Amino acid sequence: MSGLKQELGLVQGVGLLSTSLLGTGVFAVPALAAQIADSGSLWAWPVLIILVFPIAIAFAALGRHFPNAGGAAHFVSLAFGPHMARVTGWLFLSVIPVGLPAALQIASGFWQAAFGLEHSGLLLVQLGTLLAILLLGMRSAGSSANVQVIIAGLIVAMVAAIWWKGGITPGSIQWPALSTLSASPMFSALAVMFWCFVGLEAFAHLAAEFRNPERDFPRALLIGMLVAGGVYWSCTAAVLAFHSYGGEMAASASLPSIVVQLFGQHALWVACIIGYLACFASLNIYTQSFARLVWSQTYEQKPKAWVAQLSRSRSPLNALSLVLLCCLISSLAADYFSLELDELIVYANGIFVFIYLLCMLSGCRLLKGSSRVMSFIGTALCVLLLVMIGWKTLYAIVMFALLWLILPRRKQASGEAVG
Repeated sequence: MSGLKQELGLVQGVGLLSTSLLGTGVFAVPALAAQIADSGSLWAWPVLIILVFPIAIAFAALGRHFPNAGGAAHFVSLAFGPHMARVTGWLFLSVIPVGLPAALQIASGFWQAAFGLEHSGLLLVQLGTLLAILLLGMRSAGSSANVQVIIAGLIVAMVAAIWWKGGITPGSIQWPALSTLSASPMFSALAVMFWCFVGLEAFAHLAAEFRNPERDFPRALLIGMLVAGGVYWSCTAAVLAFHSYGGEMAASASLPSIVVQLFGQHALWVACIIGYLACFASLNIYTQSFARLVWSQTYEQKPKAWVAQLSRSRSPLNALSLVLLCCLISSLAADYFSLELDELIVYANGIFVFIYLLCMLSGCRLLKGSSRVMSFIGTALCVLLLVMIGWKTLYAIVMFALLWLILPRRKQASGEAVG
């Protein structure tokens, strides 16, 4: 699909994906994993990376061979036809009413922790966040990528500062013996930690904007995943070293409390600002991905429609405006009805795994060789995750069924398998 500006390089791609994967999780999940599995969480991160690796390989192969702003919906279209693609696209968009308001709540929470903002102030922060994303979206994807490379650098610098000031070294870390690990806590920790690697499907929408997608997209995806995994493991090691988890302490307060302990109370606002920026980066890539999906779906059917028009910088600004408007309405509704954060997140989680499953099934049909083998393994892992999530996938299943029945059917298209 033509139109979008192809300017992303390898470093920009790594910055986009790593910040997408880190997002809100880098401040909360290491403490949650330590609380569940204690020092066994040091082993859980390498295990999780190994488990996610087949899914990442399949996504990398699909993005390499079929770069398109439609992302997951495009892959599904080639494998199973346009009707399933439209269902997949709208299923991904159904995250907006629940997932984005949750992320905005988490992001504004860092401002509350740092500056003690009240309810009205937090709403202004959420509105300002959406406005900043809109302003950034007026430019091409390269501008977002450059910003997120800086944010990724700040996150890494904060973790490195904690290790340096806290005297943590690789030799000082005490790995528990594998024979002492219990399966149940490890599985529970892995189930929580998996959400740190939700973001691959959003990154797929940017494949068409790489200067050399066949070379740089798969490299950026795999390197970004490893960078994020390394940061998560380093945060877990710090949380364990300072015993900053469990009890009455909120998981998201774990790293800021370590920063205060090492650098003083005045450093709290620094940690909170970095936490907010991490949330902003995750929100930015998701809204930009949603916009590209809306644009691509509209462009294929009605190329002259308002939503299908690009800005002067060749970015889908009109589609982004529509997505942000929906996010604003959803956030105001969530605030009005006093919906709890966990209630919002629980509905979004099942959708992501469901979309992963559809992409892996597409890879089984479209890819050949080792990439196809990875797709089969990824399919099995996604099914296992859906079983582990249980009733929490009900929102995704109901939305999928409704979309399948409601959306109109069009002539089927097919894709050719590639190696």
